[in-house]
Amino acid sequence: MEIKILGMGCARCKILFQNAQQAVKELGLSVQPEKVEDITQIARYGVMQTPALVINGRVVLAGRLAAPEQIKEWISQAEK
Repeated sequence: MEIKILGMGCARCKILFQNAQQAVKELGLSVQPEKVEDITQIARYGVMQTPALVINGRVVLAGRLAAPEQIKEWISQAEK
């Protein structure tokens, strides 16, 4: 399982990272979400707005925040 938060370090990016960490913890997973702040790497995902959430190489969210509950749903779907 790979979880990445794409963003340049803005307040919303930090909140999304915290929400992703909370979701992972609540699911009892051993994965650690990764911050990606390099604009070149962010552009490789085709993301035009941050923050963005990538799970297993797939962009599931861009340009807004998601609550831990929603992130848990996306993680569960990606595990199937």
